[in-house]
Amino acid sequence: MSRIAYVNGRYVPHGDAAVHVEDRGYQFADGVYEVVAIRNGVMLDEEAHLARLGRSLAELRIGPAVPMRVLRVIIREVARRNRVRNGLVYIQMTRGVAPREHAFPAEAKTSLVVTARRKVVNPVLAEQGVRVITIPDTRWTRCDIKSVSLLPNVLGKQAAKEAGAFEAWQVGRDGMITEGTSSNAWIVTPAGELVTRAPTHEILNGITRTVLLDIVDREGLTYVERPFGVDEAKRAREAFLTSASSFVLPVVRIDDAVIGDGKPGPLSRNLRARYLAVSAEGETVTGAAAPAPAAPAARGQAAA
Repeated sequence: MSRIAYVNGRYVPHGDAAVHVEDRGYQFADGVYEVVAIRNGVMLDEEAHLARLGRSLAELRIGPAVPMRVLRVIIREVARRNRVRNGLVYIQMTRGVAPREHAFPAEAKTSLVVTARRKVVNPVLAEQGVRVITIPDTRWTRCDIKSVSLLPNVLGKQAAKEAGAFEAWQVGRDGMITEGTSSNAWIVTPAGELVTRAPTHEILNGITRTVLLDIVDREGLTYVERPFGVDEAKRAREAFLTSASSFVLPVVRIDDAVIGDGKPGPLSRNLRARYLAVSAEGETVTGAAAPAPAAPAARGQAAA
């Protein structure tokens, strides 16, 4: 079956999908995107992803291409036409087509592209854990915007691939880990404290990250949102990463340092299982409603 893409109002064969040469997403990376995972026919954390898409658009002063209620219909139709029950839906909006000038054009129509593809997470990765490497963080200072400007992330991911690692954790000038090239970073200290970095402009506030914090609250676990350095991470009892495509994935090596006993730790495994259970309570891509999850508790254990 040939893949189908949505491009500015039309469903077209994936091989024929194209945008104008002067689309500002191509010329300036003047656009934003979101990726929504589909698992067993369920859109994972869809509302939160669309809310973050709206925030990113607002931060760049780009108007939405279509109302969010229409976008929900489009992404379901793209998933349906591509018969994706396990995979990803990619949504991209740019400022649109205009003559190449750096300043915002006086008039431009927001461009919208939606694609979907099948992808199954390799269960061996979760069972055995993965390795990450550390690299300098060379990105801009508004990492909280999910911009399509991802060149430093691409270079970091390639460095990880060439090192035989799954991911690269980026390290700021202060020596503290910010996040991965496409994931958020977590550790469990020797004292049992669950740590992840606070959602400032220095990181993208991952949707899987926020859902997992809600789960942590429901489980009655304590956590702290603060920076942590490479040395502290290498001394951790456990480490893991979170993302829409990998869910919760244990990390068993950072650079050449073995984390814990070199196997996925009990908290990492439990949180992955709980996330997958909660995510199954979502809404199917065909629109069939499922029971809503319990309301998250207040995050009383979070650090100020």
